[in-house]
Amino acid sequence: MEPGAGAACARSGSSWKPSVYGPPRNMMKLKRFLLRYYPPGIMLEYEKGGELKTKSIDLLDLSPETDTEKLVAVIRETEPLITESRTAQLKQLICRLQEKLSQQDDGRFYLFKTLQAHILPLTNVAFNKSGSRFITGSYDRTCRIWDTISGEELQTLEGHKNVVYAVAFNNPYGYSDFVLIPGSDMMWSSKIHSARYYCCLVYFTQSRDKVATGSFDKTCKLWCAETGKCFHTYRGHTAEIVLVTLSFNTDGNQLVTGSFDHTASLWDVVSGRRVHMLIGHTAEISSVQFNWDCSLIATGSIDKTCKVWDMRNMKCMATLGGHQAEVLDVCFNYTGQLIATASADGTARVYSAATGLCIARLEGHDGEISKICFNPKGSHILTASADKTARLWDVASGSCLQVLGGHTDEIFSCAFNYESDIIITGSKDNTCKIWRMQWRDDVEQYYL
Repeated sequence: MEPGAGAACARSGSSWKPSVYGPPRNMMKLKRFLLRYYPPGIMLEYEKGGELKTKSIDLLDLSPETDTEKLVAVIRETEPLITESRTAQLKQLICRLQEKLSQQDDGRFYLFKTLQAHILPLTNVAFNKSGSRFITGSYDRTCRIWDTISGEELQTLEGHKNVVYAVAFNNPYGYSDFVLIPGSDMMWSSKIHSARYYCCLVYFTQSRDKVATGSFDKTCKLWCAETGKCFHTYRGHTAEIVLVTLSFNTDGNQLVTGSFDHTASLWDVVSGRRVHMLIGHTAEISSVQFNWDCSLIATGSIDKTCKVWDMRNMKCMATLGGHQAEVLDVCFNYTGQLIATASADGTARVYSAATGLCIARLEGHDGEISKICFNPKGSHILTASADKTARLWDVASGSCLQVLGGHTDEIFSCAFNYESDIIITGSKDNTCKIWRMQWRDDVEQYYL
């Protein structure tokens, strides 16, 4: 296995004895388990018809208080790959997940390094899966890859003709570092869109790599990350496309776009056909995101609201209000049970995705909040603001745990690593800062 490819891995022995004619072609044989900490789940790697496949058992409602025996019984009833001989092993993995969820994460962050990253303001930052590297994008039309611990610049990616607005590693499914930098006219060719890129989100399935890009030319394009071939051009919006999200299901067959035309559109990735328009906002869409299992979509808007859409009937199930100015960013926690919103009014809010009720108000910034994200565990929220600070918040209470200061201009972007013990902030002051959790520097880390 590659480094960091599994927190817990158990290869299977098999009591099945082949006949002289060989095993049935449709027979499934479990090969190993892979443990996924965030969101809680267990990946099953199995062989069927001579091919290696994977499936996921999502445990989104798992908590340290969950009755393990009952949960194992439920899983065994619905999953034929889990045989009696695997029961003890499955229970052990679930217990390990519960231990992970019960770990305290109330340490304070300290400023580890400040990097003079670019000659112009930063636009975005992103970690690789293990957190050992991160990438920065900038108005100077370059991207830079950095070593998180040493602060050493590992690579400069040059040649872009426009501002690099978005950067991404191949999370959450990638094991090796593969970097995609849409926002660049030269990523695949000199004529990808007829207008400049504005946004992107990168999605990697188990079998195919895809990149979606949205543009001021009112179209969205889906690309093969390896060859640069354009699979589809999605047309239908009547204004610029500012947000693109690919669904995080195994097949990677859904795509949602948000536009200045006040609507979001759901597309079938394979056919390129628009499946549905999400109509209801009265101003431009600023942010759009699927939850983990793609049962919900959240859209943020300049109309000061966030809307939650039920994917089963394509209807708006809740309008999340309360902000006094534009909603600039929205995000789900990893389990999809909570939604956080960031606003130009200088506040952030946390809502229940199921009820639409506001459960926490995050107040303290003196300027608009342009970026908000949950840590992978879902216990903390990070916000980046025009007041030159980032703030760390407790989700349950809404209290500010720490103010991350030191930047001399507004902060555009922020990110947690997978273990939630390192934070990156990127600023208009041309620098990025690396923050580390003080009491966890010597903790052994595992990654899927």
